[in-house]
Amino acid sequence: MIRLDRFLCEMNEGTRSEVKKLISKGLVEVNGEAVSDPGKKVDPDKDCIFVGGRHIAYAEFEYFMLNKPAGVISASRADLRSKAEICVVDLISDKKRKDLFPIGRLDKDTEGLLLITNDGRLAHDLLSPKKHVDKQYLAELDIPLTEEGRKRIEEGVDIGDDKPTLPCRISFNSKNSILITIHEGRFHQIKRMLLTEGCTVTYLKRLSMGSLRLDPELKKGESRRLTGEELSMLRSGK
Repeated sequence: MIRLDRFLCEMNEGTRSEVKKLISKGLVEVNGEAVSDPGKKVDPDKDCIFVGGRHIAYAEFEYFMLNKPAGVISASRADLRSKAEICVVDLISDKKRKDLFPIGRLDKDTEGLLLITNDGRLAHDLLSPKKHVDKQYLAELDIPLTEEGRKRIEEGVDIGDDKPTLPCRISFNSKNSILITIHEGRFHQIKRMLLTEGCTVTYLKRLSMGSLRLDPELKKGESRRLTGEELSMLRSGK
């Protein structure tokens, strides 16, 4: 059981004060009856709750695939200091919950696949260094990476941290672009790895994370809910 006002807040129907106003105006119904008490206990799995004639279905967890555009911050709304800043969660238009966050962060100028959810356990499993979850990126460079440089980076390089990077995989996509697969998440890692060979990354896009691949139908800034199959594969680590 949960307080009605808390339930509506969690379902992104407004702030606590906004939700209380809706209730006081008689706009909230539980099982066909208008409710005036914001503290009324409800069972989201059994009670039928409406706001202004709209059915508010309970969603414990939500999972979205976003094609992140450049210029947007990989953070939850709660993490931002300024309301004027745009974060990736703001781009999810049909979310029900307000506690969504991105699993892993992409640099502000990096594009591509970002998984957004409120499932902390899945986030831990995908980000844990012990899980070695692969993340593949497309990187465009100012100058070509040499074959010798590719081998050195694949073996692990010193990027100024306490320890060298773990082994990775690199394949050449074209003269000045590569596909690189890592399973770490250090600050500006790919850019720093390639700088050890004198290559500056001019464009970076994440293509996949574990079994999840960016949907080619998603335009920059667009999102969709994960399919059951995608979620099942992510959970199973396949």
